[in-house]
Amino acid sequence: MSTTATRTHVTVKSPDRMQELGRRLAALLRPGDLVLLTGELGAGKTTLTRGLGEGLGVRGAVTSPTFVIARVHPPLSGGPALVHVDAYRLGGGLDEMEDLDLDVSLPDSVVVVEWGDGKVEELSDNRLHVVIERAVGADGQGPLEAALESAADDVREVTVTGIGARWTDAGLPELATD
Repeated sequence: MSTTATRTHVTVKSPDRMQELGRRLAALLRPGDLVLLTGELGAGKTTLTRGLGEGLGVRGAVTSPTFVIARVHPPLSGGPALVHVDAYRLGGGLDEMEDLDLDVSLPDSVVVVEWGDGKVEELSDNRLHVVIERAVGADGQGPLEAALESAADDVREVTVTGIGARWTDAGLPELATD
């Protein structure tokens, strides 16, 4: 079985813009969507998810679920709930995640899993994979380069990949336009 992938790249220049990207991405999401977020600590995964929550119109402040593993944000109106999962401390694959009942939540919710790479892909043949990377590296730089990096510290390169037929014509390329 071949897997269809649609990919787009977005440069995000501030945390506010990351949150805005989340709001724009939320407009493309529907119940049953699985979103995997990958990026180092502090990359902006939770900030993006906060924007998703705003765009989906869910109740409750979207914060990192690191210590509770999963947090459910019910919809304020008729939209889907947002299930926000942090799989950072979970070492195993889907078996270890089974207690979270994500497969039960998925059909009626948008499930967002931080650090889910290699752990939850089996939940859906159609999923969105968002990779957030810092745009500038710090090693071995002189004063001018270090000053430029300091100014660009919030800049992120975001790669959004839709895997499966669901994402073929879902509007992912429009995320790159501002």
